[in-house]
Amino acid sequence: MFDTFKQTYQGKRIFLTGHTGFKGSWLLKILTALGAEVKGYALPPITKNDLYNLVSGDTLCQSIIADLRDRERLAKEITEFEPDFIFHLAAQPLVRLSYKIPAETFEVNVIGTANLLDSVRKLKKPCSVVLITTDKVYQNNEWVYPYRENDWLGGYDPYSASKACSELVIDSYRNSFFNVAEYSKNLKGVAVARAGNVIGGGDWSQDRLVPDIARSLGSGEKIKVRNPSSIRPWQHVLEPLVGYLELGRKLFFHPQQFSQAYNFGPLSGDSLSVQTIVDLSIKIWGTGGSETLNVVGEPHEAGLLKLDISKATTELGWQPKWNATEAIRQTIDWYKTFFSSPETIHSFTDAQVNQYLNDQAKD
Repeated sequence: MFDTFKQTYQGKRIFLTGHTGFKGSWLLKILTALGAEVKGYALPPITKNDLYNLVSGDTLCQSIIADLRDRERLAKEITEFEPDFIFHLAAQPLVRLSYKIPAETFEVNVIGTANLLDSVRKLKKPCSVVLITTDKVYQNNEWVYPYRENDWLGGYDPYSASKACSELVIDSYRNSFFNVAEYSKNLKGVAVARAGNVIGGGDWSQDRLVPDIARSLGSGEKIKVRNPSSIRPWQHVLEPLVGYLELGRKLFFHPQQFSQAYNFGPLSGDSLSVQTIVDLSIKIWGTGGSETLNVVGEPHEAGLLKLDISKATTELGWQPKWNATEAIRQTIDWYKTFFSSPETIHSFTDAQVNQYLNDQAKD
């Protein structure tokens, strides 16, 4: 796995939006390990304990601190860099926050994506573009069937709706300017990656289950739980990131074939409830814990959502290696290490990346 990726990405110029964020920082670590030249574009890290700061992100890339809504700045940074690949992760990613700032959520997620694709239009060279949306782009009917890439898009909350809208923008640009039938002229491959709920060390987002659990366990406070019976396709952050890299690799060599949307999630039947995540986290942490169930008066969030990953498995040859229980164990181990020995967290993060890539390489 590592050698295959290195053959593709070593020495390549990668433009990474959202590089200071949770997923972006993990992807930055992998890309630099592969020998890629990375230019990041994002807002600054929020806290000193953000993963980007803990792994000395400024030493790993050329970091541009700017807003996706600044169309001229974004176009300037992309056209001057002349990337071989673009991975677009930057977003307002929180459902509950989207209820507080709905217009800004739409601006960042929809107009920001349009600004990026408009910048790609100005590139006069081949470029493989992987745009990250979410499993929440689907019109969620709360049924037990996993969603496939050709199911209806929609969104109840502003975040979900904004991501569904961004997919319409992507589809319009792909049809109008990056049509696969005219690849010899436009030289752009454009693919979409939809991932489920990701967990992993270094996520300090407010109102997100695992970070809330980690903060509570680290400080000895009660764990406040919303929607304990809700079921999600939990996966470790490294799972979809490797999927994005494999999609980018396939797109680089076969842009006309892989300019599509792909789901990335756990294997069928590996979804766990919120309450199970809480109980398992307390057990792995190894100390007593208590929780407050059913916090009332909260905004609507989907209760059941699963993804069908058969397309990614069949066409990309990708599949998850860590089940939900292992993903939780790896994540809680990271936070426990951070609270007990913060000076070792950089090397601990590297070790988790190496362990995952080694597990991926196994049959």
